[in-house]
Amino acid sequence: MTLDFKQDFFALFGQPRRFGLDAAALDAAYRAIAAEVHPDRYASAPDSERRLALMHATRVNEGYQTLRQPLARARYLLQLAGIDTQEETNTSMPAEFLMEQMEWREAIADARAGSHVEQLEKLARELAGDLKSLEAELAEALDSADPDLDGAAQLVRKWRFMEKLDQEIGDAIEALLY
Repeated sequence: MTLDFKQDFFALFGQPRRFGLDAAALDAAYRAIAAEVHPDRYASAPDSERRLALMHATRVNEGYQTLRQPLARARYLLQLAGIDTQEETNTSMPAEFLMEQMEWREAIADARAGSHVEQLEKLARELAGDLKSLEAELAEALDSADPDLDGAAQLVRKWRFMEKLDQEIGDAIEALLY
């Protein structure tokens, strides 16, 4: 099999270029393509074919990892549209969102200081719910008839903030349990 390295990951797996995708179809396409390009199939092939198989397998794995993770998929869609999410440089957020972040951090600090693992687990569940809502907002922003790409980029930046909160909660739970 020869992969076209110019095609995007959606085309590679035969998926429509949209945020909402059929995870089962993606998984099936991945398994089929990965089996076809797996380097072990080329173990006795000439060196150049083995290298090409490794390049194909790497591309397939990279594409799969990108599309199966909602945040990475959103970033990739924005990249394909020529939008830089500016996650490293643009930290401006609505004041209400920043206030929520402060409240989350205070709640995490209080629960950690009081050794309240149950409270931290409750915060983790609440945050997971907020991330699901954010994922739905991203789907709307990216998959609507008139996509809001700038709004989607801001949602990706919000997601990054929320991932950091999730990490803080996980770290706090781990510190209390171990």
